[in-house]
Amino acid sequence: MTIDPKRFRAAMGQFASGVTVVTGRGVDGRPVGATISAFSSLSLDPPLVLFCLDRGATCLPAFTQGPAFIVNVLASDQADISNTFAGPAEDRFATVAHGSGANGCPRLNGCLATVECAREAVHDGGDHVIILGRVTALDVHDDRDPLVYFRGAYALLG
Repeated sequence: MTIDPKRFRAAMGQFASGVTVVTGRGVDGRPVGATISAFSSLSLDPPLVLFCLDRGATCLPAFTQGPAFIVNVLASDQADISNTFAGPAEDRFATVAHGSGANGCPRLNGCLATVECAREAVHDGGDHVIILGRVTALDVHDDRDPLVYFRGAYALLG
């Protein structure tokens, strides 16, 4: 049975998901980042997370070869940050306030949570790559609602 890609995308759009920006360092040491909605916790013991990245992403080598990354969980008032990191790969960090995590990767300011990870494994996932990370540090701020993506657009809870 052949699945129509447009219908598959529409079906997957029925699943609301949080929005993250995953950041790291390129092989040249420069900061890289990408907006990711395909993110999930995987294990509590050991603490593992995963995210999926398109094979065509220019930042892919930073996450498949680099030792670490940070998952920045966006708040509902951070759609502009999501759009910045989903757009063309110019200097995405020029207009986004950020610092550095303990693992040396860019840490975006004002996020609901930041999850610092050491790269644990990389797996094939069709036209995407699945990247697993072992959580090494985290920070949580639960004073706002999350940025949610549903049916191809940002949505509000409630």
